[in-house]
Amino acid sequence: MSHETRTDASRYRWKLKASPSPASLERSGDLHPLVLQILHSRGLTDPDAIRAFLDGTPDDDNPFRLHGVNEAVTRIRSAIRQSERIAVYGDFDVDGVTSTALLIQVLRSLGARAEPYIPHRIEEGYGLNTGALDKLAGRGISLVITVDCGIRAIEQVQHGRRLGLDLIITDHHEPVAALPPAVAVIDPKLPGCRYDFEYLPGVGLAFKLAQALLRVEGRVPLGTARGKIDEEELLDLVALGVVADLAKLIGENRSLVRRGLTVLNRAERLGVRALMDVAGAEPGHINSETIGYVLGPRLNAAGRLDHAMLAYRLLVTRDPAEARALAEKLDARNRERRALTQQVLEQALAQVEGEESAFFLIVGGQDFVPGIVGLVASRLTERFYRPSLALEIGDEISRGSARSIPEFNVVAALDEVADLLIKHGGHKGAAGLTVATKKLDELRSRLTEIAARKLADEDLAPELEIDLEWPLSRLETQTFYALTTLEPFGIDNPAPLLLARDVALRDFSAVGDERNHLRLKLEQERIVWDAIAFRQGHWADNMPAHIDIVYTPQIDVWNGQEQLQLNVKDIRATGSTSIKT
Repeated sequence: MSHETRTDASRYRWKLKASPSPASLERSGDLHPLVLQILHSRGLTDPDAIRAFLDGTPDDDNPFRLHGVNEAVTRIRSAIRQSERIAVYGDFDVDGVTSTALLIQVLRSLGARAEPYIPHRIEEGYGLNTGALDKLAGRGISLVITVDCGIRAIEQVQHGRRLGLDLIITDHHEPVAALPPAVAVIDPKLPGCRYDFEYLPGVGLAFKLAQALLRVEGRVPLGTARGKIDEEELLDLVALGVVADLAKLIGENRSLVRRGLTVLNRAERLGVRALMDVAGAEPGHINSETIGYVLGPRLNAAGRLDHAMLAYRLLVTRDPAEARALAEKLDARNRERRALTQQVLEQALAQVEGEESAFFLIVGGQDFVPGIVGLVASRLTERFYRPSLALEIGDEISRGSARSIPEFNVVAALDEVADLLIKHGGHKGAAGLTVATKKLDELRSRLTEIAARKLADEDLAPELEIDLEWPLSRLETQTFYALTTLEPFGIDNPAPLLLARDVALRDFSAVGDERNHLRLKLEQERIVWDAIAFRQGHWADNMPAHIDIVYTPQIDVWNGQEQLQLNVKDIRATGSTSIKT
């Protein structure tokens, strides 16, 4: 049972989880009581399961249980023995770039003649394309390994085979019934795949393939290796890709990111250290939030506004001067990306004005930058809690990115209109498509009808799922540090959300360039805490003296100094909160 709370004063539904029973809490040892209650509220009650979660132990890390890995390893080792030329074909986002860098690093360490290929977002678009395969075959490539793409590229793989290319597909996107006719297809979402964890992103699968190659090499050396490489030193790339791709931070992903953050915080990779330096991120204090909001956007900026090979080169360079120059270039591209996103978003908001409650928001324009449309769709979905599609509209062909909400599987919706599309693919929450411009009106009509059918009976408002009620008077310094044992935070393992009622407001001020955030001093039982409330500056003109808050205790680091503060996610006037059971 849960208690659900809602008032018109908030755009959120507050959902307070049922409190765990005292008897169940007694069995779980010496954990901090708040940590223990949060784990129980999230369904982790068995002491062994709790310990495995906190230690980050995966259920299964045997790469050979993944469908297709044995065939892939056999073909790759044969190519290395025969000195064949191998291409790793990636994607232009962080997941794709880190996947490419990781696999190239491992292949070359084994003695392979391997080279990267990442398509240009504007000129080639997402995924395998026949023109790229023509180029690769013309350069003497005989084996192409995809990372983070290819699961639906049936015609492209057939084209590659006609050119004499062998292909190995590694991808984590949703497959369809027919698979590409490749030497091996590795996707944990394939029916019948025996691997226990299906949520590995592209870089996770690249790591599993690398892991398999390194383990076989350890038992049966090829005799071609150019130095030994350890699995662990690859995990900085894995952490970057997993977090930036918004993969679920549970199971093996959680384990990989925990270990990867340790490597990342050593900042031994020259390009990563240079990027941290220009972004003002401090080695030793890097967490999943730093990846998501600081490092990831800068790496992504390469593929959005330039060529993703810039980010690839940053990740593999061994030249400190080149690392610094590339990091500065990516930082500049990221500033440009922010400005362009705001510019296109304003156009998108004008297009949906008066239709914000439509079941599917669809916007587009000829000047919608291809590298920005996904971000614009994300902003629309975040603001209006509706599935959204943003399109760069061309004379003949249009390309778009869609984002969605938990109640609506957007890639399934695109499957329903596949007869209108040239190409599409993705996940439940994010997808891309290519469509003939003349079919846009019909696409809009049919997607809107599908969304109306699926969402008509849903209460479309974002939900704050509150772990438990925890008054500010019960917070202590050790509480903040105890909560770090639950990190890394992300999808399906969010930062804890706590509820405090009847909190006294001692001081507040609107901050930020547009005064759209709040700094607060909050008091309960004579204990005062500093707080920040992002995107809630609208309260500044009408702030009640006593408030109920949903908050996360967090440790903020600035110039190497740690500061304890509350991150307030939502505010309501005390007394305005009704509770339903």
